[in-house]
Amino acid sequence: MTTTTGISTAASAVGVWDRRRLQRTLAGVTALAVLLLAGLAYAIQAALATEPQTAAAQAASVGPVVVAVEDLPDSAARRDAIAAAPMLAVPPDAARGGTPAQTRAEPIAIPASGRVGPANVPTGYPQTPEGAIGQLAAITAATLQSLSLDDAADIYAAWTEPGAPPASDWTLMRNLRSFLGSDAAAHLTDPSTALIATPVAAQVKGIDGDTWTLACVLMHVEARVVTTARMGYGHCARMHWTDDASGGRWVIGAGAEPAAAPSTWPGTELAKEAGWRTWVPAEN
Repeated sequence: MTTTTGISTAASAVGVWDRRRLQRTLAGVTALAVLLLAGLAYAIQAALATEPQTAAAQAASVGPVVVAVEDLPDSAARRDAIAAAPMLAVPPDAARGGTPAQTRAEPIAIPASGRVGPANVPTGYPQTPEGAIGQLAAITAATLQSLSLDDAADIYAAWTEPGAPPASDWTLMRNLRSFLGSDAAAHLTDPSTALIATPVAAQVKGIDGDTWTLACVLMHVEARVVTTARMGYGHCARMHWTDDASGGRWVIGAGAEPAAAPSTWPGTELAKEAGWRTWVPAEN
């Protein structure tokens, strides 16, 4: 079995962003929009027996192969190494803009969902790295757009396997809790308030056989309250294929959360440098 991973070498810290950093990141929009988007959008900031050449070719089809970790002693160690490998560190304002890329990033074709799954999250994605990305994006969008700790907890419970961190330690849950405890939460009852999270780019950080993928998505997050504020939000997760009565699905896998993904504005040179590939729908 061979496991490969495409990673950047710069470190990126993981944790809940404090209010000061959130406000600094979104300076330039109205105070109310700053509170909403900063508090939420940042608060949300190979087959099992393949030969080495086959696994490398599989990873190359969905992303660059930079580091091989097949010499690690067992699958758990390989997966932990892939998850912990740091990704490109970017400044907070990279999420709001930057120098447009001179050429479009390489596309990555993501299949559509086939049905609605547990907790009303779209599912039916195939057992491929691209399918894992599609499922992660669906989970991420549903969580960000829920604006509810109860709904987020239900989503997490329905889309994790035993051994995953508890819901209270999930990055999206911790940041959502931070937001809902802020002054911005008072405006959620306004019917004009809306949050839309759309996947615009993705990358495969690593694979371990055909049942495990370290998938990453870059979401375009738009918060509408009085005015509109937008940003890019990167998120990664260990995705593990599990069989069920419907034929199987990708869920968030066991183990510690991966290193933080770079949050960059889509279509910028920095986004390309960070490894983000343009999300395009797969042809049927």
